[in-house]
Amino acid sequence: MVVYCFDTLVAHYNGDQPPPPSFEDGHHPLFVTWKKVVNGGEPRLRGCIGSLEARGLINGFRDYALTSALRDRRFPPIEARELPLLECTVSILTDYETANDYLDWEVGKHGIIIEFSDPDYNTRRSATYLPEVAAHEVV
Repeated sequence: MVVYCFDTLVAHYNGDQPPPPSFEDGHHPLFVTWKKVVNGGEPRLRGCIGSLEARGLINGFRDYALTSALRDRRFPPIEARELPLLECTVSILTDYETANDYLDWEVGKHGIIIEFSDPDYNTRRSATYLPEVAAHEVV
């Protein structure tokens, strides 16, 4: 699936269609994460976008490979010259369950969706942390 994401991004830069994927389609929530290695250091986030709604895997990975690389508002679009420095991770989300307590999850094993009301702005807020993101962010 990661190879298909890279193939999709390379095809975009070459003006081609990506080759067919080597995996079967299914329907799951999914995310595509791009990281870039800078000066041999720890890879840094370069883009991550996905959907908590189930999507077809083939179309979903094709769409989110490009969206996360080119339209993540937190970063400038990834350029073709960055390809050799990129790492890609895909996440397929399964087995959602409601936590009974804010500590009812295991960092690195479970992702978490946090939803709350922001009283300062009288609005609803949310955040999603994939399992590998939460594990990386824990101090």
